[in-house]
Amino acid sequence: MSKVKKAYFCQQCGYESVKWLGQCPSCGQWNSFVEELVQKDNPKNAGKEAWDDYDASARRNTRTITLTDVKSSEEKRMVTADPELNRVLGGGIVPGSLVLVAGEPGIGKSTLFLQNGLWMKDATVLYISGEESEQQIKMRADRLGLQNDQFYLLTETSTQVIFNEIKKLKPGFVIVDSIQTLQSPFIESSAGSVSQIKECAAEFQRFAKETNTPVFLIGHITKDGNIAGPKVLEHMVDTVLQFEGDRHYAYRILRTLKNRFGSTAELGIYEMSEQGMRGVINPSEILITQKEEALSGIAIAATLEGVRPLLIEVQALVTQSVYGTPQRTVTGFDLRRLQLLLAVLEKRGGFHFGVKDVFLNIAGGLKVEDPSIDLAVLCALLSSYEDVPLSQHICFAGEVGLSGEIRAVNRVEQRIAEAEKLGFEKIIVSRYSQKGISQSKYKIEVVTMARVEEVYQYLFQ
Repeated sequence: MSKVKKAYFCQQCGYESVKWLGQCPSCGQWNSFVEELVQKDNPKNAGKEAWDDYDASARRNTRTITLTDVKSSEEKRMVTADPELNRVLGGGIVPGSLVLVAGEPGIGKSTLFLQNGLWMKDATVLYISGEESEQQIKMRADRLGLQNDQFYLLTETSTQVIFNEIKKLKPGFVIVDSIQTLQSPFIESSAGSVSQIKECAAEFQRFAKETNTPVFLIGHITKDGNIAGPKVLEHMVDTVLQFEGDRHYAYRILRTLKNRFGSTAELGIYEMSEQGMRGVINPSEILITQKEEALSGIAIAATLEGVRPLLIEVQALVTQSVYGTPQRTVTGFDLRRLQLLLAVLEKRGGFHFGVKDVFLNIAGGLKVEDPSIDLAVLCALLSSYEDVPLSQHICFAGEVGLSGEIRAVNRVEQRIAEAEKLGFEKIIVSRYSQKGISQSKYKIEVVTMARVEEVYQYLFQ
């Protein structure tokens, strides 16, 4: 007889307990435990029967070897027709990798990977959908204007049926949309529950590793913006990608949160259009507003996302506070970092921001964590405070310390080169990064400053 196990799972983080708890000891969430029946039938073979004779030659030879016997070689990658996806994956898709892609509903996850699957002409692609019918997917493919005779659809949620079809088709690339809709017959609980997500992901992990087939799992996120399901799901996969962006903007960002085969600091930028997702080759041009006249409160920051230099527009508005407590409102920037910069201006510059409302926005819907935009934020605040516009041909790259000093930032030469390419005439950087800068290499004028007071005198006096 099959063994039945009853357990309680936290629906927020996936913590497992043998009894019901009022508060999760892992994430602190109240009333999040739900009872689930976990029924396993011969767990050693669970999930393996469907592809047991998938391809004997593709299976790994499992044996113990010493580390010195392992031959060093670069992972062979499948280079796709999407340069932005190649960038965030570290150069292409690694065979046998399991990739989790998460994002808000309607952000374009299904469109992006349907498009990439249709672009793959050299491999048999299987697109598994548990949310849409064949007609809906066909309508989206017609809208994209793409065709591929090696692209196959399967609308199914049972993993047993899915792996039987995989065994017949033997695809070279699998896309699952979405992992929350799948259901394993070895688990007695509803689809989307913690135990179902863990089991279905584990079955696809075994399939990917044993057959050397890359698998992309599309996932949901919670209202807090975290990836839905247990945290162990992110540990099981090789790569975690977050697809984000404001639906009021046409631009989407594919960000790497985890990558066992490359850097986690990479970023891909897409533009949503009627023909699908179009990769943006030069994002700096779209992130800077082309204005006919100079306006106060606007400064251009030279930042880095991964290895990609970006020039972004920082917008600030400083007004007299009408109410007793001044407002601090930010979009795309850390509120605590803004309060820190305002305190520096109060202490080191004598500016009375304590009676002012301050609003800050990073144009284009970006969320920036690079501290090198501190100087641009500070200059945008001063520009709005004085109501004096900054020159449209100047940009900034520097971190501001608590004592008012301008600190050096990494890879400053890449930032300078990007500013020069976009036609800027001046860039203000830290004096402490002057050692690695050769002014003769650039046509742009590199202005070095050491303190906030020097920047104010240079720009406004």
